[in-house]
Amino acid sequence: MTPRMRLTLAFTALATTPAFAHHPMGGRTPSTLTEGLLSGLGHPILGLDHLAALVAVGLVASRYASGALLLPVLWIVGMGLGAFAHMNSLDLPGGEILVAGSLVLIGAIGVLKPSLPLPALAAIFAAAGFAHGHALAESIIGADTAVVGAYLVGLVAIQAAITVGTILLVRRLFAMPAALPLPLRAAAAALACVGLVFLAAALPGAA
Repeated sequence: MTPRMRLTLAFTALATTPAFAHHPMGGRTPSTLTEGLLSGLGHPILGLDHLAALVAVGLVASRYASGALLLPVLWIVGMGLGAFAHMNSLDLPGGEILVAGSLVLIGAIGVLKPSLPLPALAAIFAAAGFAHGHALAESIIGADTAVVGAYLVGLVAIQAAITVGTILLVRRLFAMPAALPLPLRAAAAALACVGLVFLAAALPGAA
């Protein structure tokens, strides 16, 4: 099996893996610096919708010769702003719908239009990051300031590692045409389907 096939299968497996519990602390608010850091590192991985979105961000960003690293940065900045908004009691109506919908949108961009103008894609990534950050902050509400800081450090570190790691891996295995190669388009489609599942579950009356 070639490295490219392994990569495609890995992305497809990610997209079809059942969701894990979202909170590393089992739903309990972290109370120490270590718990805060581990929760920040683990939360985006244990939440399949968040993990799939990070991989999708890396897939789409990998197609841009310039500005590729700017896109994950804008995602992370948006995430931080969303978390800050939640911690300051700013509500985001339909937050889970926005989180799932952003995954669908980014996956669809990877399939249909992976060469959007960079400013447009930057705005989408920042807004999507805001929605994900708002949702991710839920598990840290009520924690001490230092614990919140450790949580945010973990969030930034793991999201940077996943998005930038995806960019580097894709670029190592595939050439740099404007469009995603067919195997990665299939992976982007699978990630969008993950978003559709979460979107259907988040819609009113879905329970």
